[in-house]
Amino acid sequence: MSNKLIGPLGPQALTWTISVANLTVVDKVPPEMLHLVDTYWYQFPPLETKWHAALATSICLLALVSIVGNGCVIFIFSSTKSLRTPSNLMIINLAFADFMMMFTMAPPLTVNSYYETWVFGPLMCEIYGMFGSLSGCVSIWSMTMIAFDRYNVIVKGLSAKPLTYVGSVMRILFVWANSLIWTLAPLFGWNRYVPEGNMSACGTDYLSKDWISVSYIYAYSVFVYWLPLLLIIYCYTYILKAVSAHERNMREQAKKMNVASLRSSDASKTNAEIKLAKVALVTITLWFMAWTPYLVINYAGIFDTGPISPLQTIWGSVFAKANSVYNPIVYGISHPKYRAALYKRFPSLAFRKSNTNDQGSVASGVTGIDQCET
Repeated sequence: MSNKLIGPLGPQALTWTISVANLTVVDKVPPEMLHLVDTYWYQFPPLETKWHAALATSICLLALVSIVGNGCVIFIFSSTKSLRTPSNLMIINLAFADFMMMFTMAPPLTVNSYYETWVFGPLMCEIYGMFGSLSGCVSIWSMTMIAFDRYNVIVKGLSAKPLTYVGSVMRILFVWANSLIWTLAPLFGWNRYVPEGNMSACGTDYLSKDWISVSYIYAYSVFVYWLPLLLIIYCYTYILKAVSAHERNMREQAKKMNVASLRSSDASKTNAEIKLAKVALVTITLWFMAWTPYLVINYAGIFDTGPISPLQTIWGSVFAKANSVYNPIVYGISHPKYRAALYKRFPSLAFRKSNTNDQGSVASGVTGIDQCET
């Protein structure tokens, strides 16, 4: 090779160019972490610093909104007497799961983004992955319990058995016990928690092809994603049918009586139920929008349906963690009692509507209505 091809700096420049070209996303990983990194990631060059900066910025903003928002939900629902209902215990549980997600995961992810790799060692990688999985699992099953409660109140109506504090606590205990079983399993050999493609976060191992690893992804996706999804679809299908039948009967009765509307205090209460069911449905839809990209990445890994890049794992992580900010925003906009209590305690954080009828449109909780406001 001539010096013209090598360039004015000579062989040293060629050696430097080759070494740069051979860098991979794994090069900055500490030696004690290398046994957890799948060989698949060695084919990718290092992520540009701008992507790590974008991840850190996104996570910090999400953490700020999530911690403040969910902290307010927990405080307001716990300290306001009219909101301390059995059904709303599940709202507090949901907010706590979202709060826990960002409180435990945002700081290490931000630090790792600065160093552009995981710097806290194998044990913290496992703990980080477990807490992320646990908070997500608690969140989805809490929403499933909320859907059951809506189904019980709206579809069964007066024949429904009212939810008690004991019943609500038992449901919450089930949610946590079920979630702990699934998220502790990788710590005892059924799958494992490993660095993700961007090397700054940890999650389940979806690249190993041994039956133990693959079977966990199968089972976890069925019992933590598909089963709750089907149960929620079932509940809301019958809720929508009940709402449709109720509205049709109301219109027919009004027509027979030659009046514009049959809306009474009882009808207003039912209308409040319908509005709150819509709020819960929107919240659940947002949850699945957040976690579906992560599920797709896991399935792409075990089924070899397509290449997974480190950059894709960044956005899968961001979408999943964004779930923790949706709930307080939805409650703040659509829940008058919560909004009124929030404005009373924290005027600068509250969202107010000028419509005075709004205070009478819904009642005491997103999942439980004791009485209509007047």
